[in-house]
Amino acid sequence: MGQDIATETFNRSDRQQYRFKVQRCLDALARMLTEGGFATSPPKIGLEVELNLVDDGLQPAMANTVVLEKLDDPSFTTELGQHTIELNVRPRPLTGVNALELDVELGESLADANAKAQDAGAGIVMIGMLPTLRDEHLKARWLSNNHRYAVLNEQIFAARGEDMVLSMDGPAIPGQRGERLRESMDSIMPEAACSSAQLHLQVPPEEFAAHWNAAQCLAGVQVAIAANSPFLLRRALWHETRIPLFLQATDVRPDELKNQGVRPRVWFGERWITSVFDLFEENVRFFPGLLPEVDEEDPFEALDEGRTPKLAELRLHNGTIWRWNRPVYDVMDGVPHLRVENRVLPAGPTVVDLIANAAFFYGAQRALATAERPVWTRMSFQAAEENLYAGARHAFDAQLYWPGAGWIPPDELVLRLLLPLAHEGLRECGVADSVRERYLGVIEQRCLARRTGSTWQREAVAHLESTGMDRDAALVGMLARYRELSEENTPVHTWPAMA
Repeated sequence: MGQDIATETFNRSDRQQYRFKVQRCLDALARMLTEGGFATSPPKIGLEVELNLVDDGLQPAMANTVVLEKLDDPSFTTELGQHTIELNVRPRPLTGVNALELDVELGESLADANAKAQDAGAGIVMIGMLPTLRDEHLKARWLSNNHRYAVLNEQIFAARGEDMVLSMDGPAIPGQRGERLRESMDSIMPEAACSSAQLHLQVPPEEFAAHWNAAQCLAGVQVAIAANSPFLLRRALWHETRIPLFLQATDVRPDELKNQGVRPRVWFGERWITSVFDLFEENVRFFPGLLPEVDEEDPFEALDEGRTPKLAELRLHNGTIWRWNRPVYDVMDGVPHLRVENRVLPAGPTVVDLIANAAFFYGAQRALATAERPVWTRMSFQAAEENLYAGARHAFDAQLYWPGAGWIPPDELVLRLLLPLAHEGLRECGVADSVRERYLGVIEQRCLARRTGSTWQREAVAHLESTGMDRDAALVGMLARYRELSEENTPVHTWPAMA
């Protein structure tokens, strides 16, 4: 959940100084966008995957400190909860056969990590939401041993002034009635139940707005065809329950502020943009600082001396606003660059599914971003947002809006319109035909089968409960089989039903 901080407490003066520095960073960014100097190399992709740790009984293993010591690999880092870790895969060009190499590298990293985690009495599961989590696992004492998380927890609840309430319901699993969750929580630990796969794309400033707008258009269909988070605290809820849970678990607004229209920090946004500056400016204008730590660098002094500024306060602030498609400013080898960070996808269920999801996103995003008549000129921003929630709630049973097609199921939208665009976009990016055909073929077959990780999980639990198992036993039985199939790395659309 972002970069570390050193300060333990903040006072009023800190907040005033931080606001000043954030604004100064924003002004410096405006100057940089005018003067140029950003990286313009061919598109580079990056990937972060959040992983769950389980014990022999497939319950959460609160062991990330020990597991990370065993791994001794800087690619793996802590995440919010002690039962989670994150894998950061090194960036690479999108061109050629790099996706195949990413597939192999990610598979080897996970297998090696799982073997080493066994020494700590834990195993790794790549899933959007661990179904065996219970209330007692979501207490503040299970926050990871990282100062940032403790301070963030304190600041969110200080701003909110009361416990958070998780409230959601979802479509019924086969043969059963719909279920509802309503729980009060006194920490941000429920956010640790959300395990995502985050896709990064480095783009030059002049192309950023088009790629961000395209990503917003795709968010609903992405989550509909890749949902993998149906169970939370023993209830069957949305197909991608991460979406409403992340919003509620980090919400600093009591009901009165929601009623006033105050924006949530987990945010889709409210308009199409013409520049990356629009997003950073909105973040500064709408959201107070949660972690007001001030850096010594003055960004204008750095620019005047010919150095690339860190923009530390702006980056820290940006890291506490969780847009589903987030703008990222970073510096590599002294050169600044910009990235679109796509955050809507869950982890899992397999490496091949994850790479297929990435290939579909990057290809369709590229085609939409370079189209002569952009789709967002024919589609309201609200429609794109409604697509996200419909896709997350219903997966393949959703109805999504798309210009020229009207209201359309996700599988039909992908097969008829978006899959050809994804092929075109990957070709335009110089991706090898073998890569394009392999991974987009997985998306095609998944849509034909109408099977996601979520639909498989829901059907498996329904079957096990029909044999007489209670919900807890059914979740464990389902997760055991899920883990076996995930490690075999066969696409989820080929997974057999529970027998």
